[in-house]
Amino acid sequence: MLRQTLVTLVEGQSMGEHENPGEATITVLHGRVRITAGADTWEGRDGDLLIVPEARHNLEAVEDSAVLLTVAKAEGPPGAES
Repeated sequence: MLRQTLVTLVEGQSMGEHENPGEATITVLHGRVRITAGADTWEGRDGDLLIVPEARHNLEAVEDSAVLLTVAKAEGPPGAES
């Protein structure tokens, strides 16, 4: 199952630390963002594709930004709820 979500953040705003949603990437459509997981940090700007780390992480806007979050989740057995 593939899910895409448009996320907009103003400079300094963050999504707060949260769990990994599954296999996921962030495409930076506009602006500059920073992903932090523990001591590791990745920055992306216009056009960059970032792989969301498997660990708990935070997404912060270094400047006003729009990103496309793409999540791929494996489907469970028939009749199971996701």
